[in-house]
Amino acid sequence: MVNGGPRERGMGRGMLAFVVADVVLVLALLVLVGVWVAGSSTSSTPDDGPGTAATVASSPSTSTGTAGTAPTTFRMPSGNIACTVSVDGVTCTIASIRFEAPVAAGCTGQTGHVFVLSTDGVTVPCVDGAPPAVAGDDVATLEYGSSMTVGGYTCTSATDGVTCTGADGVGFRLASGAWSQLP
Repeated sequence: MVNGGPRERGMGRGMLAFVVADVVLVLALLVLVGVWVAGSSTSSTPDDGPGTAATVASSPSTSTGTAGTAPTTFRMPSGNIACTVSVDGVTCTIASIRFEAPVAAGCTGQTGHVFVLSTDGVTVPCVDGAPPAVAGDDVATLEYGSSMTVGGYTCTSATDGVTCTGADGVGFRLASGAWSQLP
């Protein structure tokens, strides 16, 4: 069968709903952690930029941690890319892309706006709905040239995008004009 029976189509919709729910939860987590990080950094650093990167780089949740380490959220200086790094992996969202998004078999939504790195490698899930918005100033900024490590995962901010890898070197490089899987 080319299109599959009603039961097979229903399972696909269920999986799609699960992925969409996960993306919404991750984005909500990004906002909550960003508010928490911004709130903890405003008492000791100015809001003019460089202090924010120092707060992100020195906060307890950005160091190598154990399973109890809280996820840490950051945005690139442009706000176009935002990532959450935890001991379980990395999830990055990108609001505006100028590259051809990867194709996901059976996807009726969009790909290319969410990238996930975990022990299973890199995945680019199919997501229904509008692309993510540009991250606001309430999310801590990881300044260009800075890195953040949580558990075995490290993300490095650069003018040409963000690079996130696991301890094994597997990961991805993401920018508005291109993405690539590493190594």
